[in-house]
Amino acid sequence: MKKLWDFCWGMYKEHEEGMNYLIFGFLAFVLNYVLYFLFSSVMQMHYMLATAVSWVLTVVFAYWTNRTFVFKSKNKDVQSLGKEFTAFIGARVATEVLELVLMFLMVDVAGINEYFSKLVCQVLVIVANYFLSKLWIFKEKK
Repeated sequence: MKKLWDFCWGMYKEHEEGMNYLIFGFLAFVLNYVLYFLFSSVMQMHYMLATAVSWVLTVVFAYWTNRTFVFKSKNKDVQSLGKEFTAFIGARVATEVLELVLMFLMVDVAGINEYFSKLVCQVLVIVANYFLSKLWIFKEKK
């Protein structure tokens, strides 16, 4: 059992950033999907409004987890934090626009179930967000 643990821990440490992104990305996905379901089904919001509101709440969670656990940002001063947060929000706005357009196309145009459409959109958004965060927002300063 110790060998299995050592192997798993070694794999985690070797790919820590990607693994943490998957873990916290999954948690953000679950949060987003649960909030969407609550707003859409329980509160009877239109699916577009439910998508937008669940996004806002999920982005706050995602910024904190990405900054703290995934990319381990070293920015401490107000100016650097402001730039980082602004870039994060800008990237998330871009991927949210992508999600809203895809939701519209899938639900209203193609007639695909909204919950399945949300699942597909979330997978695409998570992948896009990782690359935007890795290559633009939290990239190592030289």
